[in-house]
Formats: sequence, structure tokens, C-alpha cells
Amino acid sequence: MSNRQDLHPSPAGSPRSPTRRLLLKTAGASAAGAFVARGSAQTLVPLRPPSPPTTPWAQELPVQQPIRPESSVSTDATGIAGADECGRADHQAWSRFPPQLMYRVDVKVGSHRFHPELPTQEVWGYDGRVPGPLFHARYGQPILVRFRNQLPNALQGFGSPDISVHLHNLHTPSESDGFPVDWFSETACGPTLTRPGRFKDHHYPMVYAGVEAFGGIGDPREALGTLWYHDHRLDFTAPNVYRGMAGFFLAFDEIDSGNEHDGNPSALRLPSGAYDVPLMFGDKQFDSGGNLMFDQFNGDGFIGDKFLVNGKIQPFFHVEPRKYRFRMLAAGTSRVWDFQLRWQNRVQSFAQIANDGNLLVAPLLRSNVRLGNAERADIVVDFSRFPVGSELILTNRLKHLDGRKPENDFLSTPDPLLKFIVDKPLAAADESQVPGRLREQPPITLSEVVTTRNFQFNRSGGGWTINDREFNNRPIATPKVGTAEIWNLVNPSGGWAHPIHIHFEEGRILQRNGREPPEHERGRKDVYTIGPNESVRVFLRFRDFTGKYVMHCHNTIHEDHAMMGRWDIVA
Repeated sequence: MSNRQDLHPSPAGSPRSPTRRLLLKTAGASAAGAFVARGSAQTLVPLRPPSPPTTPWAQELPVQQPIRPESSVSTDATGIAGADECGRADHQAWSRFPPQLMYRVDVKVGSHRFHPELPTQEVWGYDGRVPGPLFHARYGQPILVRFRNQLPNALQGFGSPDISVHLHNLHTPSESDGFPVDWFSETACGPTLTRPGRFKDHHYPMVYAGVEAFGGIGDPREALGTLWYHDHRLDFTAPNVYRGMAGFFLAFDEIDSGNEHDGNPSALRLPSGAYDVPLMFGDKQFDSGGNLMFDQFNGDGFIGDKFLVNGKIQPFFHVEPRKYRFRMLAAGTSRVWDFQLRWQNRVQSFAQIANDGNLLVAPLLRSNVRLGNAERADIVVDFSRFPVGSELILTNRLKHLDGRKPENDFLSTPDPLLKFIVDKPLAAADESQVPGRLREQPPITLSEVVTTRNFQFNRSGGGWTINDREFNNRPIATPKVGTAEIWNLVNPSGGWAHPIHIHFEEGRILQRNGREPPEHERGRKDVYTIGPNESVRVFLRFRDFTGKYVMHCHNTIHEDHAMMGRWDIVA
């Protein structure tokens, strides 16, 4: 495997080497030859040759089936699995919500072909697959996932073989959230773990937020549906996710039940089964031999020139003339996307039903969806509107010249990402629906707010900072469990975009740039993209569990360099 533009430091914090951040700061001389100044603004642009040409629509879109659980949970009553597990904290929700199902996922080297005209090559993936296994979970049915690290200890290419798995953004206790410093492998572990281990058990209680206030499994208005999991290793999130460590996790309940034939009057009966399709979007770069390459020394960010959906470059998808639910995820490194659906070169409308995995109060008729990295949007497209044999193209119209931010103007010719071909016979009558009301939102009660915090996302000393501070594993905030706060997220720069992710709790945008947010941002969210000179004012509650979490930029290059802050929920 060729990684020609990468230097290969060992994992940060390991006794094997200095930290990656130190190497990045001292690597200027060796990396400088990869960049030149462009224009009066002296923007740094990578001197990379383009990827080899590939023919669009040469392969079918991969559509996954859910992973199957095992029959039993093999741990003791406290969730400890013995000496082979890394030395984590006890599962604080175990006794109240003991797991009913167990899954095993091996993080390992796999083989993958991104396009028929490119070579089969090595990837790092969950079960060695790209994307990783698809999870279907249900609220009220707690699960345990055993992530076993089988990556080689000897570092080969970019990234780190030590891992930490984050499920973005389930209401999960801290010890199973995938804290970036809680990385592990058989021979090494992060400083907050007591010992290395081959695996780490993640307990997902499958509860809504608000357990203590509402009892039972919490407030169903707080449900999430479209989630994803990915590596979160301190200093190495960008290359590890780029190498393949990402997958979908879908959660269902009696409202969003995953059954379009559901007779329960509470069920929405949204498109389901084969008609409920996750779409993971990414952009990558390949060297002259067609092998995956990555530049982890450009602190601005990284964008590729090949567009992937579910791990394949510009695939096609045969559909029936009926409604489909598409769960869209921006899973690149730095790119912001603006999606449009086109038929005969005319923009088509669709219904947006969810934002960041959260169902909206009511569907919105949209002609485009913009997503910063890690943002999600669920849309419903009705292909019965188009003649049999129609071909529709999902496109990205947003222009990126580098990893800093999108440009203000759109592409004159949008980039084609995915082709839909309406030529499959209708298997059965379409009984799915998109009702006028989806999921009610919990109230925003400002009387609960006990404090307001201000966070400024900026650049300082060559690194990325929050309030002029790089990540150092000391809390920047300590909200008290059972309280609410307002967090002001501010981007004072005109040259950067930052998709800010706050772990654990879904928030509500009160204001964007001093005004009421647009309709699609009035629901619950966990990623808040703040463009140049923008700000958002977010209402957050802190409920049910205590422990350490993080807030960070989800331009994963910025995160690794080290725009991240730890915050702790305290009793």
C-alpha cells in the first residue's frame, strides 16, 4: 500500500514515540515541499496530482443488512469481562439497564476495492469492512458491544493502531462514549485506563435522555434514529476514520418503528426494510497507482477528488417506483456538502424528516440539504413521480478549493455522486407514508438555565484552540447533572468553517448569528456548523449520567490539531 505523502509517527502518548502533535509542529521543513502559496491571500494548496480517472456508474451501491447479535452476554454482574479487557471504569448504568443482547466487532485489516478501475487494497475497518457493520437497535433493549482490537501493533502507513470507538451521539454513559484518551490495544492503553487489553466492552443502555425526570427509559421526545460510530483516537481520528473505521447505528422505537406496515397507531410507517437506506458520503484521494493516500500534515484540513457513497466511487442504485428513506451522513474529513437531486438536469424536491438523526416536528419540503462533517439528514424521495427508466443524479454543488471552508459560490457543474435508476418492478403496493406530524419536541425551558458559557474556536500558535487552549485532558466546563446551560459557540475568523460536535446531549439552537435559526435547524442537534464569522447560541441539558465527555471540531484535522475540550458532568 502506497502512502507517499505521509510520515509515520507512532501513536501519541505511547512510550514508543513523542506525541503526534509535537511531530506535526516540527515537521514543517519536510512537509513544506507539498504546498505552495496561491493568490494574494497566500492560501496553502496541496501540490497533489489528481487521482487516476475512474468511470462513473461502474458499480452498484452497497446496501447492508444488519449485524446479528449473539445469544448471551458473557460478563459478570458489574460488566467486567476479565483480564483480556482494557482497564476501564465500571458501567454505571449496568445494574439498572442490564444488556439483553451482545455483539462482537473485530477492528482489523481488510481488503476493499473502491472502484473496479482501482486496485484492491488494505483498509482498516470494523470487521475489516468499509463501511462497518450496520446496527439496528431498539430503545428499551440494552445492548453490549465488544470491540476487539486486532490491528497490527507495528504502524503501517498513516493512522494509529490504538483505537477508541465513539457512538455518535447516543445517550450513553461516559465509560462507553469512546473518550479520545481511552484508547486501547493489546500492548498499550491511554493514561486514563488502568491496563491494556484486547477489547473494550461498550454498554449502550438504549434509553432516551431524561430517565431521572420521566422514569422508565426517559422522554421519548428525545429519541435519536440515525447515528454512526467511528474511531476517536486522540490525535489520530482523521487518518483512522479515513482508513475505514466508520459505520451506521440505527435506533428504533414505537414511533419510528422500522416497519411501514406497523398497525400501532403511534407508528409513523415511514419507508422501511429495503426502502430504508443509509448513505455514507466521503471524499478520498488516490496516488498514481490507485492506492489510498492521505496528508495529515496540512493543519487546514483535507479534501479528496473522488466521491464515495458507502465506500464506492460514484455508484448507481436501482430503485422501485415508490418512496425511499435515505439516511444521509457527511463522513469525510473536512468537506462541507450541499446535496441536490436532479432529473433531466432539473432540481427535484424531497421531504426532509430528520436532522442529525432527530426526527423533526413536521417534514420540510426541500430542494437541497447542506451538511458539515458528521451532520446527518434523513430525506424521503418518492420515485413514483418519475417515468419508468428515469435516471436521477444526486449531486454536490458546493465548491471546495482546500480544507479550510467551502467557497461562497457554487460549482457551475455540480459533482455527480450517486445515480438512481427507476427500473425495478414494484414488489408490492407502497404502504409507507410521510405523515404531517413526526415527533414532538421537548420544551425549551430557559428557567432551568443556571449559567451561560462562551466558547471561541480559533487558531493559535499553529494549532486549533477553544478559548485559546489546545486539548490537554483537563475540563473546560463542569456542568452539574440535572441542570441546563446555554453555550455560545463563536467562530471569529473569516477564513474557516468549524462543525462543532458536543457529545452526549442533543441541544437546541436558540439563535444563529443573533437571529432565529432556519427551519431545518429548529429541531434537536449535536453538530453545529459555524461558518466564517458565525455564532450559534445553544440550549443544553445534562441528565442521568456523570463523567467525562468532549466537545470538538468535526473537521477531524482540526480536532487532531487539537480543537477539542473535555467537559465533565458532575454530581
